[in-house]
Amino acid sequence: MPDESPHVLYVAWGFPPCRAGGVYRALATANAFARAGCRVTVLTAEREAFERYTGTDPSMEEQVDESIEVVRIPFDWPGMESDLRRWSAARVFAPRLWRKWRAKEDQKDFPEAAYGPWWGPLRAAALQIHARDAVDLVVATANPNVDFAAAQILNEQHGVPYVMDYRDAWMLDVFDGSLLHEEGGRVEQLERSLLEKSSEVWFVNEPIRAWHAERHPDIADRMHVVANGYDPEFAPEPQLEAPPADKPLSFGYIGTVSPKVPLAEFAEGWRVAHERHPELATATAQVRGYLGFYSTPSPVLLNLIDEYSDVNLSYGGPVPKAEVRQVYENFDVCLLILGAGKYVTSGKVFEYTSTALPIVSVHDPGNAASDVLRDYPLWFPVDDLEPESIARALEAAAEAARNATPEVRQACRDYSLTFARDLQLQPRVEALRELAGGRDSLEGRTA
Repeated sequence: MPDESPHVLYVAWGFPPCRAGGVYRALATANAFARAGCRVTVLTAEREAFERYTGTDPSMEEQVDESIEVVRIPFDWPGMESDLRRWSAARVFAPRLWRKWRAKEDQKDFPEAAYGPWWGPLRAAALQIHARDAVDLVVATANPNVDFAAAQILNEQHGVPYVMDYRDAWMLDVFDGSLLHEEGGRVEQLERSLLEKSSEVWFVNEPIRAWHAERHPDIADRMHVVANGYDPEFAPEPQLEAPPADKPLSFGYIGTVSPKVPLAEFAEGWRVAHERHPELATATAQVRGYLGFYSTPSPVLLNLIDEYSDVNLSYGGPVPKAEVRQVYENFDVCLLILGAGKYVTSGKVFEYTSTALPIVSVHDPGNAASDVLRDYPLWFPVDDLEPESIARALEAAAEAARNATPEVRQACRDYSLTFARDLQLQPRVEALRELAGGRDSLEGRTA
């Protein structure tokens, strides 16, 4: 007898073993639908694409629910190709002309640099999956926004409902609030069409949801906040006791460091605190994660960290997901260093709260992460990104690392429990499972 449980197609360019931003959200969402009793197929890129371009974390593949089928299709990224043997003659001898041609070619079918050429293979793969085992619901996550193309084709040809899950935004620059694409342009028209036909739209925080709701009031009731949250199975154990008095304090950051992250400002503030406060004079600060978005660390960011090695600032490299808990155990204070913008949160802010450690926020006070941390008992925000303000926050956090009572630390841990990722996903997954219904529940459905 055939399995009558709903078939959910989850579309995510970045899926384990990819280590690009948003992959933890993708993994958790696919697993949540599987735990809810859905048959889940994930449509993603081949492992080789991640190995060549973004870097991989093989330990994450072990966390994919064993019932999930993962369909991988080829993805080429010519602009990121570093092997000269793979370059065309045009790229070698006329690189500027080649880049202009490549930019046009990328967006011929879908208006997204680098990812546009995936539009055709993605649509074909979605149709093949549906022909083999009819899909009841598509959940597509961005970025890249080309992932929405699989949802679009199955909706157009077979009436399959779909969810658009925005990790950031398509039209909105989450850092400065400006538009990334012109009003009335190709991107704006395509996004508007996709939104109008969607069953639900997810955003990672309320400021981004509200911005979109104001632009698209007719579908505001379909827009939901599904915060990133933290993964309990990877979350650090709460540290309810102060570190030994003779142990130098360890400050730590875990996450991707992009050019938007105020690492230079933090480093200057760290130097000020290191040179004047007894606790900071012996303390260390370590950055863990990727420097930049790709597998090769940014030389600029590497050099920046090296310039402050004399004040015990260092880079410790990426952290496999399976080792995150162990790394947190070595921290006495967490550093949340984020780019500016009221629309910016961070996946790590939720995980940080589960440590019960002091958290220093080195970001614009108007950043959306402030809304998450506002009631966290051991939160030390900066007033601005000047060295003096950063130094004061670091010094206050150092004092708290030494003196915070177990009761205060337990209050931090209790506060964090509402941010578990499964609690963020559960209401929407339950509602969508009901929407998907059984295999014969959709009008116009074809096998």
